Amino acid sequence: MRHALFGLLLIISAPAIAEIYKYTDAQGNTVFTNQPPEGISVDRVELPPANTVNIQTPPAPPPLPEREQAGQAPYQSLTITGIPDEAALRANNGTFVVSAELDPPLQRGHLLRFVLDGIPQAAAGSATSLQLNNVERGEHRLQIEVLSNGRVIQRSEPERFTVQRVHTSSPALRQRAAP
Repeated sequence: MRHALFGLLLIISAPAIAEIYKYTDAQGNTVFTNQPPEGISVDRVELPPANTVNIQTPPAPPPLPEREQAGQAPYQSLTITGIPDEAALRANNGTFVVSAELDPPLQRGHLLRFVLDGIPQAAAGSATSLQLNNVERGEHRLQIEVLSNGRVIQRSEPERFTVQRVHTSSPALRQRAAP
């Protein structure tokens, strides 16, 4: 590990060093130095030119739509579908698909994020549907967030729903004894 770190430092500082020498000390360790010790046979180390990387600045983000520049919500309508209105959502394994409906459609440079009970369910992206997995039974809140340049610019109203799952210790599921 120490040799790797030393080698890395050596490569980084190579342009600042005039010459590099290598020798083996009395314990058999290889030593690199810019000042060879007197009375010891040393080898001069020839280093290839250092690698360079041209760092390019990232492109400017796309301009914001006029509605967003004016401080208005960019979407007239932002709703969640796939959740029943009044009845409980029956999902025995807690898995179901929800979708986002936007008017106008998702604009360039915007991303969607589904948030269940205040917790993002996936990375923000352009997908308007998401499969939720293993959602516990009970009441939940789901929202959609629209992001631009990593910040939330619009949020849907929280959609409240109840997940109904089969209780595994229900008497109806117990095996009956043979008569």
